Amino acid sequence: MKILGVIGSKRKKGNTSCLVQEAIKAAQKEGAETELIFLGDYSIKDCTGCEGCKDTLKCVINDDMQKIYPLLLEADGIILGSPTYFYNISADMKAFIDRCYCFEVFAEDDRSCWLGINEVLGGKYAVVIAVCEQHDEKDMGFTPEAMSKPLEALGYRVVDMVRVLGLFKAGEALQDNKALEQSRKAGERLVKTIKLRKDTETKIKELKKTYN
Repeated sequence: MKILGVIGSKRKKGNTSCLVQEAIKAAQKEGAETELIFLGDYSIKDCTGCEGCKDTLKCVINDDMQKIYPLLLEADGIILGSPTYFYNISADMKAFIDRCYCFEVFAEDDRSCWLGINEVLGGKYAVVIAVCEQHDEKDMGFTPEAMSKPLEALGYRVVDMVRVLGLFKAGEALQDNKALEQSRKAGERLVKTIKLRKDTETKIKELKKTYN
């Protein structure tokens, strides 16, 4: 089982990073293999809406996103984390999400008929972690939903959304026991959900045998 952590903050020791890494550590303790990437380390261009991916499911833009696509395909689960910038996700996270458009498939004659490739693969699972400087949740704006809604469209079930308020200075999250616990629980829940899925797949195979 593999979990991919994706951090949409350029501060590698910032609060978003701290909380995503806390979730990743919890996933490791539950037995998952993990990988962590900082989007700021990659050069990711904006999606141009060219539809070049329509037939192949492969984005035609040749940049660092091509290094990330295989990680997404391999991972059973994903943890996305972003700070709140003007009531929304960071530009790095937005570019990353938009470039996942190539994993959407539309019927040739009716674009209202569509699916995410993870549905074809049997479905995957996700956690989102949103961080905001202000103390009022309305100031977080669309940050959690701007990650969770695209993930759902891509065929992920979001098993937890962690919303953390009142963090600004880099590393403050390490003193916020509630935020750390929420992130740990999210990482644990992600792995336990994937384990449950795998266990249930085995039971279904056995169930089918009883009807043969």
